[in-house]
Amino acid sequence: MPIQQPGTGKGPEHLSSAFPRELSIASLSVHADDYINSHRAVAPPLHTSTTFRYAADPDDLVPWDNLDPNAPHDSHVYSRDSAPNTTRLEAILSAVIKAPSLTYSSGLSAFYAMVVFLNPKRVAIGDGYHGCHGILGLLKKLNGMETLELYDEKDVAKLQKGDLIHVETPLNPYGEARDLEYWRKVADEKGCYLSCDATFAPPPLLNPFQWGVDVVMHSGTKYFGGHSDMLCGVLSVHPDRAGGEKGWIAGLREERVYLGSVMGSLEGWLGVRSVRTLELRVMRQVKSAQNLVDWLVGEMEGNKDGLVASMVKEIRHASQQPEAKVEGSWLSRQMPNGYGPVFSIIMKDADDAQRLPSKLHLFHHATSLGGVESLIEWRAMSDLGMDKRLLRVSTGVEAWEDLRDDLLQAFEALKASKKGAKPLVNTMDDPLSTSSFHLFGLQLFNFDSFDFHFLSLHLFHLSTFLGLAF
Repeated sequence: MPIQQPGTGKGPEHLSSAFPRELSIASLSVHADDYINSHRAVAPPLHTSTTFRYAADPDDLVPWDNLDPNAPHDSHVYSRDSAPNTTRLEAILSAVIKAPSLTYSSGLSAFYAMVVFLNPKRVAIGDGYHGCHGILGLLKKLNGMETLELYDEKDVAKLQKGDLIHVETPLNPYGEARDLEYWRKVADEKGCYLSCDATFAPPPLLNPFQWGVDVVMHSGTKYFGGHSDMLCGVLSVHPDRAGGEKGWIAGLREERVYLGSVMGSLEGWLGVRSVRTLELRVMRQVKSAQNLVDWLVGEMEGNKDGLVASMVKEIRHASQQPEAKVEGSWLSRQMPNGYGPVFSIIMKDADDAQRLPSKLHLFHHATSLGGVESLIEWRAMSDLGMDKRLLRVSTGVEAWEDLRDDLLQAFEALKASKKGAKPLVNTMDDPLSTSSFHLFGLQLFNFDSFDFHFLSLHLFHLSTFLGLAF
C-alpha cells in the first residue's frame, strides 16, 4: 500500500487541519501515526506475521493492493514490502523529518539502496563513516563506479550530470559540521544529486531539505532507536522528488523488495517506542554534550598547567568551529537548535587514549552512539585508519555534572597510574570492596573502622583544598 504522507490524501492531515499552526516535533513523534489505529489500544502491539490474508471476495482481489476495509491505512501483502510496525514507524519519521521516508535494516543498507537507485557513475565523498566508503568499494568492484575526494578541487571538477555528491554532517567521529548550502550550489553547477548523512544531527537539530538536499539518510540505529537495542536505516526524499508512481519513494520501495533490506517487525516496534521520546532525548544530550565541551575547553584554555590540559591536545565539535562564533554564519543558520551530542577528544598520547576509557564508570567503552547511555570509544578499535589518539564521545541522558566528574576522576586515575601510584579511587572495582585507602602507596585510612560514606562525599574536596595532584 502507498505510504500516506501529511497533507496528501487520507492520512495524518487531520492533525494539521485541527490546529492553527504546525505541530511540534515532540507532538508529531507521539501522534503522527494515530490515523493508522484500527483498535483501541493506546500502545501499538507487536505484529510478527510475515504474510497477510487476501480478501475473501474474489471480486475484491487486486494484485498488490490488499486493502483491509477495517484498517485502510494498515493493509499489507507480505512483510518484505510492508508490515504494520514498520509502516507505523515510517509514518512518524515522515512527519518528523518533514519528507516521505522509508526504513531499512541498517544505515548501511539504506546507503546502499540509495546509491543503487541513483546509479551514479561517480560519487564524491569526504571523510566520515568508513562503512559508506566500504559500500562504494564494493560497487566499484561490481560496476567500476568511481569514487572522488569531496574536498579535492580536481576530483570535484570530474563530476558530471547524474553523479552524486554525498555529504556527511556532522562528521563522524568529530561531530563537526559541513556547509550543505555550498554543496547544493556545486551540485547545481554540475547537474549532480546531493545526498546527506544526517545521523549525527537528527530532528530537531538539522533539516537538510531546507538547504536543498535531495536525499537524507540516517542510521536510525542511533538517535531514532536511542536505546542501543535495534538496527535501522532511513532514507527520506525531498518532497519535490518523492511523489507519484514514478517518484523516488515508489522506486526505492520497489527496489527494497528485491534487495530484501527491510526492517524486522520487532525492530519496527522498538523504533516506534523509541521515536516517541526523540526530542526529549536529543535536546538533553545536546545540552549535556555542549556543557562537557565547554568545560573541557575551559580547562584547557583557562588552566594550561592543569590536569586536562596536560593530557588533552584538542576537542573537536561543531561548536568549536570558527563559524559557530559568528552570528548569521552558515553554521548558526544550519544548526540553530544545537551542535549535536557527539564530540571527540584528541589526547596528546595514544597510550592515554587507549587506557582512559577503562578508568570511567558512567561511560561505556563501546562503539556506536545515540543511546540513552553515554559511550566513549577509542576509535581505533573499529576504524583501523583512525588517529590512535582519538576518543569519540557520545553523550547520553545522564546528568552532565556526573559525566564531568567521571571524566575528571578518570584523568586523575590515569595520571596516578602513569606515576606508579595507586589512584584516588579503584576505577576498575567497587570502592566498597577495598579495605583501605592508599595515597602514593601510603595507607591513610582503614575502611573497616572508617565511615566510607563520609569519606566519599568529602575526599575530593579535601584533596583539592590540600592541593594534592593525582
